[in-house]
Amino acid sequence: MPRAASRRLVARVSVAFDRLPIRVRLAGVSALLTFVILCVFAVGIGSLTVHRIRQDFNREVNEKAERLSGQLNIEVVIGPAGGEHLVITPNLGYFTAASEHSVIRVFGIDHSVLAESPAHAPWFGPPEVTPQTLHNYRVLARSASVRLDGVARGHVFVQYARNISETEATVRRVELFLLLGVLGGTALALLAGLAIARRAMAPIAQLTSTAAEIARTRDPSRQVPEPVAEDEVAKLARTLQGMLRELDAARSETEAALARQRQFVADASHELRTPLTSVLANLELLAETLDGDQGDAASSALRSSRRMRRLVADLLLLARNDAAKPTVREHCDLAHIVVEAAGELGALADGHEIVIDARAAPVHGVRDELHRVAVNLMENALRYTPPGTEIRVTTGTTPAALAELVVEDDGPGIPPELAETLFERFVRGAGDRGGSFGLGLAIVQSIATSHGGGVTLEPPLQGTGARFVVRLPAASDLDDDGQHHRPPLETLVN
Repeated sequence: MPRAASRRLVARVSVAFDRLPIRVRLAGVSALLTFVILCVFAVGIGSLTVHRIRQDFNREVNEKAERLSGQLNIEVVIGPAGGEHLVITPNLGYFTAASEHSVIRVFGIDHSVLAESPAHAPWFGPPEVTPQTLHNYRVLARSASVRLDGVARGHVFVQYARNISETEATVRRVELFLLLGVLGGTALALLAGLAIARRAMAPIAQLTSTAAEIARTRDPSRQVPEPVAEDEVAKLARTLQGMLRELDAARSETEAALARQRQFVADASHELRTPLTSVLANLELLAETLDGDQGDAASSALRSSRRMRRLVADLLLLARNDAAKPTVREHCDLAHIVVEAAGELGALADGHEIVIDARAAPVHGVRDELHRVAVNLMENALRYTPPGTEIRVTTGTTPAALAELVVEDDGPGIPPELAETLFERFVRGAGDRGGSFGLGLAIVQSIATSHGGGVTLEPPLQGTGARFVVRLPAASDLDDDGQHHRPPLETLVN
């Protein structure tokens, strides 16, 4: 394999290993080291054991061959007719019966077979003094004396062969046991490593669970469990606990600063209303009594002051909602509120067509604030759509016991880059032609949230444009007699 390919393979294996959980990596490394150690041990011990088993077998065969050549009594017997023949005692079958899987042959000087046991045994060739392994037998030969009347007259060769199957079977069993020992030891090391790693990682798992709970509840005042052992995990737990204390303190300081800021904005807005009212009254008087350039200047100042009054009112409303100040709520119907708001904006339609489908949508809320919601949404549609565009306003209830107010137009729609920040304060679109402060939709969201609901920007049901949906908890729209007395209102305002 080329070096570049091997390096890429190693890099891929390293990346895959790094992606594994820590406890798996720890257990895997432990099991791998155990496997290597056991393999070295098994190879060393196995080699020594196998060598010893085979060495003992070969020595036993050599000793058996030496004893056999001395135990056989080979004599020349002269028959009555004067012929000679050999007599071997004891019978060769005595030795082969006592030693299974063995073969004995007696060869003459000319390598002719004089006797053998058992019959039809494998042929190992002429006798050789050097040990050989033939046909799965260990074979060697030794010389034996031939006597005549007790006097040595010559010699023959005794070939002894013994089957090595049992020895090799023993070797295979030893190798199998060593292999099973290596695999079993590795598996036990892996399981033990997983158990130890899991136990070691348990404090970290507790820290993770506590951190997830803190993230869910957003409560940094919760205590982080500190392990009993004085180790790195305990140090990490103390560090996290210190960080949470600092975050909790910072959050408390931030909340206190925001509360003071909201109170300041609310107080400032409230205090500004009285002088602004006086200024507006004086400017209205000047605008009516002065003529020419002075009258125009007074009218311009009057318009600016009215815009300032709206801004102060908006800021006061947002500050009051941020501070969650209690307000008196009453039973009101979004259908009637929408009709009143449309009538208020009818003169400002500027060629737009406002179509209202007002069905009963009873809620418990602050009527003036809900009126502001309807006015802001419709005014927003008038401001950002060209003349001749249709604006559809719908109210009603859903099966989920929610009262809905939907304002939809056929304009160019909301740019995608503006959709995420649409309900933030002081955010204005590029097509703003009315010089707004960018607080209209922020006020809508603040009021909807304070009433237990919300406002969302949803895809238009048909064509292009923008579709704003306000959903609030619905109240009972039945009178005391249990009869429904609020028929649907369908009004067309031009």
